Amino acid sequence: MQQPPISAKAARFTESVIRDMTRQIMRYHPDDGVNLAQGFPDFAAPAVIKDAACAAIQEDLNQYAITWGTRPLREAIARKTERAWGRPVDSEREITVCCGATETMIAAMLATLNPGDEVVIFSPFYENYGPDCILSGAVPRFVALHPPTWTFDFDELAAAFGPKTRGIVVNTPHNPTGHVFTRAELERIAQLCVEHDVLAFTDEIYEHMVYEGEHISLATLPGMSERTVTISGLSKTFSVTGWRLGYAIAPAPITDAIRKVHDFLTVGAPHPLQAAAAAALNLGDDFFAGLRTEYLARREFLAPRLAEAGFTFTTPAGAYYIMAGFDHFGYANDLEFARYLVRDVGLAVVPGSSFFPTPEEGSKYIRFVFCKKQETLARAVEKIRLIATGK
Repeated sequence: MQQPPISAKAARFTESVIRDMTRQIMRYHPDDGVNLAQGFPDFAAPAVIKDAACAAIQEDLNQYAITWGTRPLREAIARKTERAWGRPVDSEREITVCCGATETMIAAMLATLNPGDEVVIFSPFYENYGPDCILSGAVPRFVALHPPTWTFDFDELAAAFGPKTRGIVVNTPHNPTGHVFTRAELERIAQLCVEHDVLAFTDEIYEHMVYEGEHISLATLPGMSERTVTISGLSKTFSVTGWRLGYAIAPAPITDAIRKVHDFLTVGAPHPLQAAAAAALNLGDDFFAGLRTEYLARREFLAPRLAEAGFTFTTPAGAYYIMAGFDHFGYANDLEFARYLVRDVGLAVVPGSSFFPTPEEGSKYIRFVFCKKQETLARAVEKIRLIATGK
């Protein structure tokens, strides 16, 4: 072959920058590096979920589960969602369990989008959304979330909707900014979705990590139950990012399509881990309240120390990320600064350009995570103080 057989789709995006930063810190500082790049906890998952997984394996739940998720897990998801939404959710016809929220999103897009359809995406955005559109044959239309509050302009959003608009991605609480969309913002999004007959894909994986404001599911607003695919999962809430358990809640006809795509993408999520997930979702409201308290304490530790060092940012209202400006440090762009931090300092962060449609828009930002042990965050702060003081 004169040229490698690479598809036009695959040529349009790069590998994950976030996950590459994890590989870089392991390469340059395998023993003393601190990873504040990739959003996975470095502390233990709750004992109840680990014990349930071990028990499920010992009970020989090791073969294929039903493709779209075990009944106990779907019923647990339905109960949890019904408490939050105040209306019934049909576990038999409206829920699909997938291999992580990441697979759930691409399965939902492949199931509902056609080539040439346009999808509105707020920028900055979690880096998977753009490639998801490309792989689905859709065209992303980006609408800015404006700093420092990371809110959108309603007129700019309305202008992005047109005759080809088929979907919109709404991620709240938001990665990478930590913005929690307000009811007024969501009502404006819903107004446009209803007016243009547009489907909403909501990424609500951080739904239990809200420190200011409230988490509102777009599907609960008037006119949106029939036009929303609600996506969430177990990874972040229960500190099991390696288990890859996510789910979609959608009207039955859309669920039927998602289930077909999911079947041929991955067949199904791991059976014993689904059994453990069902046990975890039955923990009750006290667990979720404790989770919020613990993450709030981590935010309150890291955020003021980043500010003292010279980083500029809006304190996140949700999720576990801080999107920070670094003009104080004198580096030309985010890639140069992130490269210096990971190679010379032993601190991994994510360059901001990976969250924007054009690198220039994110060149003055880097992203920190705070889903780490207190001692890990303390080690990161020490490294930051060294570069801030020049010592």
